[in-house]
Amino acid sequence: MPTPIKFGTSGWRSIVADEFTIANIRRAVAGIATYVKTQPEPHRVLVGRDPRFLGESFVDEAARILGAAGITPVIIPDAAATPAIAYAVRQLKTSGAINFTASHNPPQYNGIKFSTHDGAPALPDVTRQIEAAIIALGDNPQIPRLNDPEPNFETVQIKDDYLKRLAELVDLKAIAASGIRIVFDPFWGAARGYSCHILRQAGVTVDVVHDYRDVLFGGHAPEPDDHLLGDARAKMKETGAGLIIATDGDADRFGIVDADGTFIQPNYVIALLFDYLVETRGWKNGVAKSVATTNLINALAEYHNVPLYETPVGFKYIGELIIEDKIAIGGEESAGLTIRGHVPEKDGVIAGLLVAEMVAKRGKSIGQQLQELFGKVGSFYPVRENFHLTPDIKAKFTEKLKVDPTELGGRKVTQIVRTDGLKLILDDGSWVCYRLSGTEPVVRAYTEARNQAEMAALSAAAKNFVLS
Repeated sequence: MPTPIKFGTSGWRSIVADEFTIANIRRAVAGIATYVKTQPEPHRVLVGRDPRFLGESFVDEAARILGAAGITPVIIPDAAATPAIAYAVRQLKTSGAINFTASHNPPQYNGIKFSTHDGAPALPDVTRQIEAAIIALGDNPQIPRLNDPEPNFETVQIKDDYLKRLAELVDLKAIAASGIRIVFDPFWGAARGYSCHILRQAGVTVDVVHDYRDVLFGGHAPEPDDHLLGDARAKMKETGAGLIIATDGDADRFGIVDADGTFIQPNYVIALLFDYLVETRGWKNGVAKSVATTNLINALAEYHNVPLYETPVGFKYIGELIIEDKIAIGGEESAGLTIRGHVPEKDGVIAGLLVAEMVAKRGKSIGQQLQELFGKVGSFYPVRENFHLTPDIKAKFTEKLKVDPTELGGRKVTQIVRTDGLKLILDDGSWVCYRLSGTEPVVRAYTEARNQAEMAALSAAAKNFVLS
């Protein structure tokens, strides 16, 4: 039986040479081609990649499958940031984009993200059609492909136009005028030459670490998380920089470190930028967050008197709200955000630039700004933990998820939300949200309390509910 190809919250991902094989890539691209042929002509699809192993070969193979299906492939020859690909889809008015990337996953993984004609991640109704088309191919399908040794595919450079758009959305002059020095860490990924280039052009001093291709990403996942930013912190200490901005493997996620070396968790970055955009842009059309993202955003929405949209996990839902111009900013606690007038896709590059602008114009550290934010609406302390499950515990926990609990750790549950997973809201406004992974025996527990002592107790209760 052929490997089932399932598109999750952000495309299809698996281990190279295990399930991510040439044969399965052909099946996946053929399924995408079947979907594209149902859309209005002309049928043109961008094909891009991040810097992972064999990316160039995968792009070539996808182009050959598309070409044989009567779809014009438009190849991006260099590794490209996911948000830049999303912007190019909209500017070039293509039928969509196939992007070979596994984002922040470890180096042994690769994957395919498919964006539709609006530059947004494909919604579930689209991926269901693609999956059905793949199944319809049957076992051992003979998929047509172009066999010309040197096919004359159309190519396009997309970085410059994308950076030009960012220069329209971010006050680069203010960043330069502040005199702030910045360390940029692209994690050997697709944003190499992006953030540093646009800032340097504006006159900002930028030091870069990991600015070369390494398909092994230093031997770990290309994820701009606290424990992996040691080299950037060392560079900050060496140069006296006031900010670290980082991006993941395909540049759709961000990492931020304050002047004192403190990692600022994405929940707080999204909330701070929301408050900053209302203050500086006057945008009050709305804000969106996933169900697992901090309620600090809820409190700010009430404070600023703007609509709040709470979505399932998966940036495609936030992307739809951007397309409809219903929100000023949308974000997920997993370090994804975008803003009004920009792409309906996570953008780690613009996130870092906006943080630099915010620090420059407010003239205060991020930590100081966060304390001021707490002064406006109260404090919030969110935490995410992953619990690995044995088959027995997973089976028991899966049954627990079907029942509406009335208490957690001796605290009364006052509201249950099933937008995505199981979210339990307690009598003091603290909450826990459980989501089972679709690909591994893991449950993600998101917890939030209003002070750190309560956070520790709530985290312990959340863990006990899973494992007991």
